[in-house]
Amino acid sequence: MKLAFLIDPLVSLKAYKDSSVAMMRAAQARGHEVWVFERKHLSWQSEGVGTARRSGVHALATQIEVGADDHEWFSLRTSKLCDLCEFEVVFMRQDPPFDAEYLSATWLLERAEQAGVRVVNAPRAVRDHSEKISITEFPALIPATLVSRDATQLQAFIDTHYDTVLKPLDGMGGSRIFRVRADDPNRNVIIETLTRDGAETIMAQGYLPAISEGDKRILIINGEPMPYSLARIPKPGESRGNLAVGGRGVVQALSASDWQIANQLGPLLAARGLLIVGIDVIGNRLTEINVTSPTCFVEISRESGVDIAGKVLDAVERDVIKQGAVERG
Repeated sequence: MKLAFLIDPLVSLKAYKDSSVAMMRAAQARGHEVWVFERKHLSWQSEGVGTARRSGVHALATQIEVGADDHEWFSLRTSKLCDLCEFEVVFMRQDPPFDAEYLSATWLLERAEQAGVRVVNAPRAVRDHSEKISITEFPALIPATLVSRDATQLQAFIDTHYDTVLKPLDGMGGSRIFRVRADDPNRNVIIETLTRDGAETIMAQGYLPAISEGDKRILIINGEPMPYSLARIPKPGESRGNLAVGGRGVVQALSASDWQIANQLGPLLAARGLLIVGIDVIGNRLTEINVTSPTCFVEISRESGVDIAGKVLDAVERDVIKQGAVERG
């Protein structure tokens, strides 16, 4: 198969821990061609749309050879303008922020999907699932939560719950996350800064002391929870467990409550076209549902022996074979 990855620039990827690189290596090991392109390389043109194997969605794509050396991990082979119908599968692995350009990419990839290309994750599902707000579909599983831009509401939430966490809706890696107590002298300016004086909606949640035991990333592949999580444990003096801000990753077996949450979400999200999902759980509370470019494949696979990238390839290979059988009638 020819597989394409919509990703950030190759030189920006940290191959020793990058989940997209892990999938590329797994794909190449199975004999598949690996191609890459960036969001800026996407376009659509009407000529030829509706003819055999033409979606109108094009990308200036580059075929790469993937190596085992994490420092010199790829080599370029050939580049050309491709209709996305030339690929059996396109992996959408662009990191947030989920801005207007990200939104445009989902619309374009949806046209390719309509023409028969398997897009992972499904563009409409990615568009419909805010990684922060999507948890509100499951109120029984989440901590006390408020989504608002109104300073009065946010102040009242802090007063009620005393110890809280405030965060933007489009952040990643722990960026711009604040722990705010009711007696914090900076609470007003934090709210003003995060909401841009009431212009942007944010999320407030009750602080979960269980963060000291880790912010657990649980991967769900095609509806199936992986049996191990990566607990990201905050460094001393820090309330964020994100690895990007110095958290320490510990691979551990899922707890009973982890299984309960993951099993409840898995089949539902898979049915919506979300093949790769990373949920975040603190204690026994769901805090995020990550669908854009979920990470932690490498860390969990290395310590547990579970081949998560291989699980993804198994799922897409089955889908392509099934689709081919349908098309043959």
